[in-house]
Amino acid sequence: MTQAWLKNAIKKINADFNRSADTHLIKANILGIDEIDIYFKDEAAHPTGSLKHRLARSLFLYALCNGWINEKSTIIEASSGSTAVSEAYFARMLGLKFIAVMPKNTSKEKIAKIEFYGGKCHLVENATHVSNEAEKLSKNRNCHFMDQFTYAERATDWRGNNNIAESIFQQMGQERFPIPSWVVIGAGTGGTSATIGRYIRYQGYETKVCVVDPDNSVFYDYYNGKASDETILKQGSCIEGIGRPRVEKSFIKNIIDHMIHVPDSASLAAMHFLANELSYARGPSTGTNFYGVYEIVQKMKMKGEKGSIVMLFCDSSSRYLKTYYDKEWMKENNFELEPYYSDLKKFFS
Repeated sequence: MTQAWLKNAIKKINADFNRSADTHLIKANILGIDEIDIYFKDEAAHPTGSLKHRLARSLFLYALCNGWINEKSTIIEASSGSTAVSEAYFARMLGLKFIAVMPKNTSKEKIAKIEFYGGKCHLVENATHVSNEAEKLSKNRNCHFMDQFTYAERATDWRGNNNIAESIFQQMGQERFPIPSWVVIGAGTGGTSATIGRYIRYQGYETKVCVVDPDNSVFYDYYNGKASDETILKQGSCIEGIGRPRVEKSFIKNIIDHMIHVPDSASLAAMHFLANELSYARGPSTGTNFYGVYEIVQKMKMKGEKGSIVMLFCDSSSRYLKTYYDKEWMKENNFELEPYYSDLKKFFS
């Protein structure tokens, strides 16, 4: 790798960051919870449309500064889609080839977006095999496995440097409850929860981190001592972007204060509630986050607690129009949104 190419590659990524505005922190207008304020950190506003844009940028800079990739490298990544979209964007920026290893049932919209950025999609039948398949492909000459599930928790500077945690707390500075009681997030790699949890401890805040976990994910059981780091589930999560069949190296359970298991139908009911009742059409992992917020608000109200809660908008609805936003597809896949939708509507009305 020539030093000139390395210097120019890092400069291009930093220039892209410099051109990008920070994502909005939106205060929810919800009746009936007067002493609890809910905020949405809208990560769908990134150039590649999801929270994973931050991760992809960090992974590329981490790999470049470690000397793992050069001007001839082919980048390989295991992903459920959104990370691959963002990595394809940065690979094209640097003139590198990119291959995404993804489950066969990944939304067609995500596949199309990866191909739009010049990447190729290598689809596997079983979602539990994506990491192993990506590792196999990386054995080829000049290939580098980016491996988000290992490096997500260390590629981002958790002390600050414009990470998502620093952004949230700066944007909360003028609010009624500027230090959130809770930050609610899902875990795919575990990188975001690690970054936010470490930042909170580093700054000495009282904020607690709640990680929500969908069906067919091992994280919740692992956190509660019912699964080990050797456990591998036979089936992966259908909530794209979060949940894993195995415990990933980036998942750091000791910095998490609370976990909530959210059934898939509850995630989708919350996703549709946000779209229909609050006019925020986002993806299914955002629904998982919001259902977690709903459970926390219930408990806070019962205890008479005041405070603020921040959750993430992970990506937009545009990637799921033919799946989670399609009524026929939902029926075919046996998702029942009642009574979850009715409970949400009753509570927040």
